Amino acid sequence: MAKESNGATKTFLLRVDEETMAALEQWAADEFRSVNGQLQWIIAEALKKSGRKKK
Repeated sequence: MAKESNGATKTFLLRVDEETMAALEQWAADEFRSVNGQLQWIIAEALKKSGRKKK
């Protein structure tokens, strides 16, 4: 998802309140994804929807 031009991924810190994290964990589990995978999917979908990312 957050890939540099050389294909490497970037790491970043994200602070999330407990209620949001619990909801995210449940959503990820419901879709058989890790929390990281779920966040990558959410971000990619939002970028596509806004026209900021193609594909």
